Amino acid sequence: MFDPQAKGSTPRTEIIAGLSTFMTMSYIIFVQPAVLSMTPCGMDHGAVLVATCVSSALATFATGILANYPIAQAPAMGHNFFFVFTICGLMGYSWQVALGANFISGSLFIILSLFSFRARIVDAIPQSLKSAIAVGIGFLIALVGMEWSGLVVGQPGTLVKLGDLHSAPVLLSLFGVLLITFLFAIRVRGAILIGILVTAFAGWLLGLVKFEGILSAPPSVAPTFMKLDILGVFRSGRFADILMVIFVFFFLDLFDSVGTLVGIGERAGFMVNGKLPRAERALLADAIGTVVGTLFGTSTVSSYIESAAGVSEGGRTGMANMVTALLFIFALFFYPLAKMVGGAVEYGGLHLYPVIAPPLIIVGSMMMTSAKSINWEDYTESVPAFLAMIMMPLTFSITDGIAFGFISYSLIKLLSGRGKEVNAFVYIFSALFVVRYVVARG
Repeated sequence: MFDPQAKGSTPRTEIIAGLSTFMTMSYIIFVQPAVLSMTPCGMDHGAVLVATCVSSALATFATGILANYPIAQAPAMGHNFFFVFTICGLMGYSWQVALGANFISGSLFIILSLFSFRARIVDAIPQSLKSAIAVGIGFLIALVGMEWSGLVVGQPGTLVKLGDLHSAPVLLSLFGVLLITFLFAIRVRGAILIGILVTAFAGWLLGLVKFEGILSAPPSVAPTFMKLDILGVFRSGRFADILMVIFVFFFLDLFDSVGTLVGIGERAGFMVNGKLPRAERALLADAIGTVVGTLFGTSTVSSYIESAAGVSEGGRTGMANMVTALLFIFALFFYPLAKMVGGAVEYGGLHLYPVIAPPLIIVGSMMMTSAKSINWEDYTESVPAFLAMIMMPLTFSITDGIAFGFISYSLIKLLSGRGKEVNAFVYIFSALFVVRYVVARG
């Protein structure tokens, strides 16, 4: 089925590649339940872990079988924060409605897999805004990590200030950041996963982390399985808001998946005349993973750039994905460990997550590399990009960051006499964002 020999690989190499990919991306097994179970979302921790593992395994299997690529799938970082803090937090929707909107977005993704419309959308968005959105999400993820570590706390007047550097949770988080950074610097596979486990062990020694065990039967998925509320999406009465939610889900998934496929494809030598063969099949598997994830109870599933670890080990076929997917299923039996890692620590009236915070800060920093693609000398490109990236952490909203980027880009180009450089698609959604602010929040 996979024919690794024809791709210059061997079954042994593919197995090692699949294991390497899992090691580098398996931190999501600990992070995703911690993020979606917190207020204001409040989903069941154990059920989210099951949903994460099952949807990741199915989407990874699908990518390997349909496209024969060693590109694994899992709930995407950034999408989960949009799910919790923007949709459930700022907009006030229930997580059931958020899952319903995500289901619609994933279904739309599947339908458009039959056409070339997605490629047109990718081409319509200026590169500066694509890069800025990635950077802005990175800023938001890092900010959450710093808040969860206690490194940054609330302060009347200035809104934020430096936390207590003498507190054990802050020191534990800083230890985790330094450890993961060091492991990355010396090119250790699975640096984030190893950093999480070592930080958790250090927290247990300090009495901050409660030992819950290592192995157990998988928790029940019943609290989130088939609990999505699709009809609630249409009953909300806030058409502009819900349309933006579906658009942002679709938008983020599209660019994450396309960007990852192209990046991994170039690194692995899959590209042919600048195009990735069987790309539509890989994108279809991505969309199937998102839909399955909403049915089980987790946010958008997308291709993971961490698959580069497997490619660097020589992985060239979907056989590597079979290994990665099986390991996600095996991870279901490590729920006590995930519960211990994602547990909150009370300190000074705050609920801190010193074990999960370090990987969030590191992942946020990794997303900063996209800033180099922005033309900072052209103010019609750089200012809208800056507004998009800075508004995400300051408003705690990915949607508002995208809105400010789109609207300012359209207006500045028009006022500069360069309106023809803007695709009609950008103008349309800029207008919809304006309507959302005028009508929905008027």
